[in-house]
Amino acid sequence: MDATTIAVDLAKHVFEVAIEDARGQVSRRRLTRQQFARFLRDHTPAQLVMEACGSAHYWGRTAQAYGHRVQLLPPQYVRPFVRRQKTDRTDVTGLLDARQRSEMPTVAVKTVAQQEVLALHRVRAQWMATRTARINTLHGLLAEHGVTFAAGVRQLGRRAGQLLADPDTPIPLSLRRALLTLLEEIRDLERRAEAVERELRAVAHSDPAMERLQSIPGVGLLTATALVGSVGQIHGFKRARRFASWLGLTPREYSSGSHRSLGHITKAGDGYLRRLLVHGARAVLAAARRRAASQRPLGALQHWAVQLAERRGPNRATVALANKLARIVWAVWTRDQVFTGRPIAA
Repeated sequence: MDATTIAVDLAKHVFEVAIEDARGQVSRRRLTRQQFARFLRDHTPAQLVMEACGSAHYWGRTAQAYGHRVQLLPPQYVRPFVRRQKTDRTDVTGLLDARQRSEMPTVAVKTVAQQEVLALHRVRAQWMATRTARINTLHGLLAEHGVTFAAGVRQLGRRAGQLLADPDTPIPLSLRRALLTLLEEIRDLERRAEAVERELRAVAHSDPAMERLQSIPGVGLLTATALVGSVGQIHGFKRARRFASWLGLTPREYSSGSHRSLGHITKAGDGYLRRLLVHGARAVLAAARRRAASQRPLGALQHWAVQLAERRGPNRATVALANKLARIVWAVWTRDQVFTGRPIAA
């Protein structure tokens, strides 16, 4: 492999390509998708630099198949190197400048299997968001006619179906038909989400890492498959705190000199993964508080979460527990071991 570096600004149809040789001389080209594919095939294996955008993983796999060494850079770290106005030409120049930084983090090229899992999650998330919107609409329209239901989609589906099927209900007939269609749409969206979960469950059964991650309290099917699909290789994170920081679960720091100030969590990284971990932590904390109230024994993790909730409140304890779950995920994943909680020391 020679010392040539190829920086590419990806697009839908026309790609801006900058080729820097060993002497630092830069030549530029504008290529279509077909021309770029031929360019990768015919060019001598070199270092290929791209921003980690939607299609970067596909082109990264294509380039690796032709022997190129692919380097994907996070867009938020490349942006400071783009001088003056944003154009395709300045974008590739910024890529050439950014890749020279030794501390610049890189993104691993995702496999087809990883993107398949993440695509299933995205489809399910879209359907669940639509389902929530339909449920809220049904609640609101029924409330306008004096009909209210307690929270919970199961009770809503059962009782609303009985109400709308009753010919003596005070709701107008034309609205009743529309609401029945809305209710059937909610049920159809639930069936679609369940079908996606069955696909994810089949994937998890064939992946030992996903099976081990599900042994952690608060980490279920969705969290385990989403983590493996997004991260791929956990060994890229040298410590557990780096993994938690990548998920945005560590405090934001604003320090200078001897004064150190820590604030709220950074919320950096993938919000979907962070949301799954926070929901899992909330479930673990709720179960631990129920066990504590009924005088049943607690594990060390549950005892710590309950004590923290009493001191700092349930919301802060939930986020702190999500941070701890992320560190446990890193330990279980890197050591290839099943999580075994320890009891409280006497």
